[in-house]
Amino acid sequence: MGYQLTFTPKFKKHYKQFPLSLQKKVNSKLKYLSENPAHPSLRTKRIKGSKGLWESSVNMDVRIIWKYEGSSIILTVDIGHHVVLEKY
Repeated sequence: MGYQLTFTPKFKKHYKQFPLSLQKKVNSKLKYLSENPAHPSLRTKRIKGSKGLWESSVNMDVRIIWKYEGSSIILTVDIGHHVVLEKY
């Protein structure tokens, strides 16, 4: 089935701050996310105490914060080092 990804301005801003090598890794993970949010390499889990927000791992430090928008869209809310989770 797959999902269409949409990106918040906050996600785009933080993504651009990463070095190109990390952006490539993020792009790979975003492809997995659009195809299957439960893909094992993403280690996806719900963010406790949030309203429908999820986190997926890019690597051991960087996380993608996202949520479902309807049945076919994933909205990427933010991306950042593991401490980004504290905002949500």
